[in-house]
Amino acid sequence: MTLLEAVEMYVERKRAEGLLYAKSERDLLSLSNHLGKSSLERVTARQVASFLNGPKTSPFTWEKKYGLLRSFFDFWLARGQIEVLPLPAKRRTSHRAFIPYIYTHTEIRALLKATRTSQKDMLCRIDARTVRTFLIFLYGTGALVGEAMRLQVADVDLKRGLLTIRANRNNRPRTVPVGPDLRRILGEYLESRLYQGPSAGHFFTNKDGESLSASTFSTTFLRVRRQSGVERCDGARYQPRMHDLRHTFAVHRITGWIRHRADLNRMLPALAAYMGQMGIGSTERYLSLTPERFRTQLDKLSPMRGRRRWRDDKALMKFLAEL
Repeated sequence: MTLLEAVEMYVERKRAEGLLYAKSERDLLSLSNHLGKSSLERVTARQVASFLNGPKTSPFTWEKKYGLLRSFFDFWLARGQIEVLPLPAKRRTSHRAFIPYIYTHTEIRALLKATRTSQKDMLCRIDARTVRTFLIFLYGTGALVGEAMRLQVADVDLKRGLLTIRANRNNRPRTVPVGPDLRRILGEYLESRLYQGPSAGHFFTNKDGESLSASTFSTTFLRVRRQSGVERCDGARYQPRMHDLRHTFAVHRITGWIRHRADLNRMLPALAAYMGQMGIGSTERYLSLTPERFRTQLDKLSPMRGRRRWRDDKALMKFLAEL
C-alpha cells in the first residue's frame, strides 16, 4: 500500500465518522507529497522528522502535526500494515500562558483606516462601512464577536442609547448604555442600510442584506490586519485577533479609570457586569495587562485594600444582583 492510498483510506474513515477533517487531510497529503511515491511500510522516522522540521513550522504547529501523524500511524500499526511507528522523538515543549493582544490607539486607527482599501474588490461580500462599524462596535462595547453578529436592529435603541446583548452559553443577557460617539456611528450605519431595504433583522449585514458569516468575516479581518501592518513580535502563538478588541476595551477602560483615580473596588465589578461576565475573576486579570507605568496606582487601587474586598460591600453586591 502506498502512503497516498493509506492517507486517502484514513481520511475516508474519519469522514465516515462524521468529521470534516479538512485541515488534517491537507497535512497528511503534505506528508505524502513530501515523501513522494513511498510505500507506507517503508516510511522512516528520519523522513517524518524532515517533514515536521520545516522552515516555517512553529513549535505549536510541530506539536499539532506530530499528534496527527501519531494517530495516523497508530491506525495502521493496529491493522498490521506497519511494524513500528515511524516517528522521531517528541520535542519537549514549554507551554506559555496565553496572553491576549492589547491594541494601542494608533493600531486601532490603522485597522479602521485599512478598511477603506481592504474591501475595494467587487467580489468582497462585506462593504467597508460594515467592517469599520463592526470593529468600532467591538472596541466600543467589549462585546464578543458572536454577540455582535447576532445583534438585531430591534436590540439597538439609538434614542435612549441602549443596546440589548443576547445571551449565550458563556455570557448572560444584558442591556448596556453606549456613549454619544458610538450612538452617532451606529446611527449613520443604520441610515446607510436604508438604501438596501427595510431595516429589519440583523444589525450588521453583508452587501446582500444577509447576516454576517463568521468564517467570511474572519478572513476579512485577517486581510484588514495585514494591510494595517498590525502584528505581534513577541513570539506568541497567535497574531492579533478580532476577539482581542474585547480585551483592549477592558484594559483601556481600566487605564482611564486609573488616570482619573477612580475606585477600582467599585468599577471592576461594574465592568464585569457590562461585559456580561459571570464572575469578577476574568475582569480582575485585566489588571495585569494594563501598562506597567500604572503599577504604583494599581497597587493602591487594586481590588484588595487591606483585608476588605469588593465582595464585602453589601450595597455593591445588591446593586450587581439587580443588574
